[in-house]
Parts: sequence; structure tokens; C-alpha cells
Amino acid sequence: MKNIDSKSHVRGESVYLDDIPTVQGTLYACVFDSPLAHGKLTSIDTSEAEESEGVVRVITAKDLIGENQIGGIVPDEPLLADGEVHFAGQPIAIVVAKSEELARKAAKKITVDIEPLEVVTDPRVAAAKGDLIVPPKKFVLGDTASVFENCAHVFEGRTEQNGQEHLYIETQGAYAVPTEGGGLKVYSSTQGPTAVQRAVCRVTGLAMHEVEVDVQRLGGGFGGKEDQANAWAAVCAVATQLTKRPVKYALHRMEDMRMTGKRHPYSSDYKIGLDADFKIVAYEATFYQNAGAACDLSPPVLERTLFHCTNSYFIPNVTATAYCCRTNLPPNTAFRGFGGPQGMFVIEAAIAHAAEKLGLPASEIQRANLIDDGDEFPYGQIAESDAITSWAQADDKFNFATLQKEAVEFNASSKYFKKGVAMMPVCFGISFTKTPMNQARSLVHVYTDGSIAVSTGAVEMGQGVNTKMAQVAAKMFGLDIDVVKVHTTNTLRIANTSPTAASAAADLNGKATQLACETIRKRLLEVALPLVEAADIDDLSLQDGFVFRNGEKTSLGWQTLVMDAHLQRVNLSEHSHYATPGIGFDWTTAKGHPFAYHVYGTAIVGVTVDCLRGRYEVDYVKCCHDFGTSMNTAVDLGQIEGGIVQGLGWMTMEEVVYDADGRLRSNALSTYKVPDIYSVPKEIAVLPLETDRDNLAIFNSKAVGEPPLMYGIGAYFAIRNAVKAYTDCSPKFDCPFTPERVLMNLYSKL
Repeated sequence: MKNIDSKSHVRGESVYLDDIPTVQGTLYACVFDSPLAHGKLTSIDTSEAEESEGVVRVITAKDLIGENQIGGIVPDEPLLADGEVHFAGQPIAIVVAKSEELARKAAKKITVDIEPLEVVTDPRVAAAKGDLIVPPKKFVLGDTASVFENCAHVFEGRTEQNGQEHLYIETQGAYAVPTEGGGLKVYSSTQGPTAVQRAVCRVTGLAMHEVEVDVQRLGGGFGGKEDQANAWAAVCAVATQLTKRPVKYALHRMEDMRMTGKRHPYSSDYKIGLDADFKIVAYEATFYQNAGAACDLSPPVLERTLFHCTNSYFIPNVTATAYCCRTNLPPNTAFRGFGGPQGMFVIEAAIAHAAEKLGLPASEIQRANLIDDGDEFPYGQIAESDAITSWAQADDKFNFATLQKEAVEFNASSKYFKKGVAMMPVCFGISFTKTPMNQARSLVHVYTDGSIAVSTGAVEMGQGVNTKMAQVAAKMFGLDIDVVKVHTTNTLRIANTSPTAASAAADLNGKATQLACETIRKRLLEVALPLVEAADIDDLSLQDGFVFRNGEKTSLGWQTLVMDAHLQRVNLSEHSHYATPGIGFDWTTAKGHPFAYHVYGTAIVGVTVDCLRGRYEVDYVKCCHDFGTSMNTAVDLGQIEGGIVQGLGWMTMEEVVYDADGRLRSNALSTYKVPDIYSVPKEIAVLPLETDRDNLAIFNSKAVGEPPLMYGIGAYFAIRNAVKAYTDCSPKFDCPFTPERVLMNLYSKL
């Protein structure tokens, strides 16, 4: 059994937002957005658009019945611009028409007067102006100031990290339908159904019980639909409320790229101190996060940067400070890794810098400083570490020294092609760092024909979470997975959901499903006791569709047992709640135990660089990865491979470009490049980490959504090593390392 969606996917039968049959009378929305990144909005002329063919209504901020606000953490994001515009692409008006084509045609007829104001795109400039969305965050462990004075080696530097476009196959979109009594049903392409529900309620003035949000599946999310889906659902909801008609809006690709936020770019400073044995004894980092024009999810992204600022290393003295800087770009948002990759890149750059100056391979410093059991993270949690184990198993299987030797020998005999190899250890914490978000619910029904329905708060977006939920139910009842159906994610069946994010959806919702199934299972076995003449419920089990007594199959089948239970008026439904135990974090002290567990792994990345043209190929990514006792190896390997390639894209080719006026220039697939079949690694080898550690994951199967992405960072340093094998330059630690940037570094001294 691999993935329950595979058959419908390949046959084109899977239902996405744009496949939902439209209700008679459906209208279509289109947003008119700001052409400027910052200015005073002095007038809006919608008259020509209102008179256009098929237009039913044009909506501006003054028309909203509820509050003109969709900001969740900080109320700083109006649904429709009012008084000022803060980024190019900010929605100003909504055109509602009888067809998508007519709505788009009319939107082009809207004119606005905007008095330009200063445009800030650099987070350091914003920080200097004091334009921060929230106060700075800081982690402190030990005393870096005093320790630096006694370090044998101290190095300082700066890194620049660009953003990354989510480029989910299915663009943002929503479809709102009026319900009896003035309520709304909203179909949304969102990772956070409850977040959409709250946003819709805010702009419409409705209560949460009047708004139903339903999600069948997403055509990709990667974090881009955790919070940013709210705006498009709110647009449709407002239009439906004002027209009393169903309204649909599915963004075109270039609209989506222009109006939505990306992975946060960061500009960072570092200072690293080592003793004579190359142990890292002190580390300071300052992160300037480019949050964009509104809060969105920037503060928790910033926090996770701090949580992962030392990656897999134990450093006894750490001071890490992070600034959430407001600029005139679209509000940047969650992206796979959620700030963790940005923090990891900086410590890896600092180590590479130190190694270069000391004439050592970076791997020597990396290996000497891996975190071990009992070591303390900068945020106070004590490590239960497999960092050393994963490094050792990767080295034992793939032989790093041999791969390095092969690269050196190749480089000695090749004038214009050079190979580079790098190690990339990863340590990634699993849980929402905001403790109250670590909860989930599951509703399980066993029907009288023996079939099972499961509803959870998890959203299927290609990562296989529905398959895993079905596996949980099938395993708990000892049945084939074909009798289990996982239904849509719906806020009426499962309320107050946490978003499907932080690699935690399978754990949280799987545990809730396990609890619900276990409760029903116990009720059924109580019914079975006299029927199979057993003395104790512990003597019974459910396997292969039958009741087993003391390990022996009885004649009592599953369907008969279920019907007998129903006739005895036994409850065959259960709604269970799960909250991750033992976690918590206190920002007043910046200490705690925020993660249920950590995922560890080590990758070896090899590349070949064409030193005449600046082009390169990724020869291999060989990793030892900790995914526990996998529930579904095919699904997990797919996640690992996909994460690796997405990380490679961020590090090597995906360059988000805004001009000085805040306009997106990499606004189409002709100017924004993502890895294709020709640019993926020639080999991806995944070795499961061998470990006996227990954890709080569902069935001991660790999260795989985000951690593998960080292996892509190794490609950056492998390319850098290849460049240094050709020339004695020292490339700046700026990413992505595009072919153009590689070429400029290869010939920087010409």
C-alpha cells in the first residue's frame, strides 16, 4: 500500500478547488491591485469598470460590512487598501462579474491616484529606521562577550539569503457559497481552515458557527497557503455577502506570483570563536528578516530562525538576535522549514569561513562540534541527539573521505571542470513553537456495514497525510485500508484546527485518530467478550477482519461484531482530542522545552562545476535521515526527495528579484527558475537512520515534511568548494549560488 490518492491523481480524477462544480448563478471575482509599492491612495475611480459588460459590483474598502482587517498576529493588514498602499500587488478593489474573463477585463479599467512615498526593500534600512513589526527576539546561552576574549580564533562575516517562490501547482483560490440564514460555506485552497474561518468572520462580521470552511485537498502548499490563503477566501466571502451570490476566484500564475509573499529573505551578521582544538566556544548572530509590508507569520518564522541558529552543533556560549523588519514588499510568509533554513545557513557559513581561514576542511569543524546527549540548546532544551550517529552512519555507508579523494583526483586532471563535496548535518525540532497550537482532534465513525469514516484537521496537499490517517484507522481495527475513507477537512466536523504545517500534522492528527479508534475498539471488544467466551478484554485483539482470542482466530468477523454492537446500542463514533505532552516555552526567559523531538540527519552533496560557463550539475545527495519507524516508506521517501530538490532550488537557482521600486521582476516562469528534470541530482540515496529511541511521533514514525529541505544547503557549499578548486577567490556567502554568480566568482579577479 503506497498512497491512497495515486490512482485518482494519475487518472485526473482528484478534485481540487477548480474542479468543484459551480452552483447556478456563480459570479467571478478579480482583484485590482496597487501598481506602486508605497504611497498615499488619494482616489479610486471604478465608474468605467462598473459600467463594463457583465459586471455586477465593484467593491472597495468602504463597502465592507465587517472589519477591513485580516492580520492574525498583528492587525496590520487590511483586506483592501484604504488611505495608503504598502506594496505593489496590494488589493485595492474587487470586481465581481458574470465570468472570469469579464471580471479581469473590467478590473483593467479601474484607475487610481497614488502619491508616491519612499520605498524600502532592504531589511537593514528598515531596522535603521526602527521600522520593526515586533520587538527584537534574542536567545542567550553562556557569556559570549567574555569568551571571545580568550578564543584562539575569531572570525566575522555577513550573509545574504534571498527568498523563494512557493510555486505550488495549484494557485491560490477560494469559492464562497451563501447558506441559509445569511451564513457562508467557503471552499478554500488553504493549509489553515480555521485561519480562513477567522479571517472570513472578521471581514463579514459573522460568527464562526455561521461560516463553514471545507478543504478537499491542495495542489501543493509548502507554507504559502498557511496564512496567505486567508485573503482570497475573504475576497470571495465579502463578494458573496454583498451580492448574495456564490463567488469564485482562482488566481492566474502571474497574479499569484505578484501579489503573494515568499520565503523570507535575510541579511545576517555572524561572529564565531574557536579554541585551539577547533571547538566552537562562542557564536553570535544577528538576523535581519525581510518581513514585507505586514506581519503575516513573520514573528514565528523569526523565532524558528533563532531556535535553529546553531543547527546540529553544541556551542556553550551563544547570543542570537533577530529583527523583524517591515519593508514595502508583499508580506513574506511561511515556507517549508519556516525560518529554520535561514538560521542554519548562517552557522554553516560561519564554519566554512573559519575552515577556509584555518586551512581545514569544514567537515573537520562540523564533526568536532556535533551536539550530543545532555548538551543544551540555546533555548534551554536538553538534547537527545542522533547527530553523531547520523554522521557516523552516513560516513560508514557512503565514505566521505573516498568521495573527497575522488573529487581531488578529478580536479587535478581536469582544467575546466571541478568537483566539490560538502557535508550537511541537520537538526530540526518538531512541534509548533507556539505551544497552544500543538493540539488536534479526530472524528471517527464505524458504520453498520463495517466501513469507517475519518475526519481530522489535517489538510492533504500531496504529502500523503490522508494515507497515513487511513493507515492509523486500519491498523487500530486490524482491517484492510480499503474500508477506510478519509473525508474533507471541514470546520464543522473538526473545529479550532491548527494549520497543516510545522511537519506536525501526521503526528497531531494521527495521535487524535489513534485515540478515537482505541476508544471504539475497546467498546467493540467488550461486546465480543461473551460472544467468543473470553475472560478478559486483554485476551482479545482485532486482526485481518476477525476477533482473535489469545492470538487465535475466532469465527467472529468484523461486520458481525459491528452489527451486534449497534444492536446493543453501543456508540460506534468517537471524537478525540490530542495535545502533545511535556512541551512548553516561556518567551519572558527565552527558555523551555518547545519540541516534542528533533529530527537528525547528515547528507553528503557532490557537484561538478563547468568553470568556463559557470554551470553546474549536482552529482549526488547521499544522506542518512532519521524518519523513525516509517509508516509508509514510499510516501516518506517521496517527501525526502522532494524536500532535497526544493532546498537545492533555493540554494542554487531560485532567485526572487524586486527592483528598487518594489516591483517583482522574476514574475513568470521565464524569469524564475525552479529545478526541472535536467537539474535534479543524478543520484539521491537515502539511508534510514538506525536508532532505538522512542519519541512522541505517531507509531514512532518521525516527521519528514521539512527536515530534508535543509540538505540542499550542502549544495551551496559543495559549489563553493568547486569554485575554490579553480580559483583562489573567496566567494561571499550570498545565496542563491546561481550560474551567473558562480561565473562572476570564477573570474572575479579579471
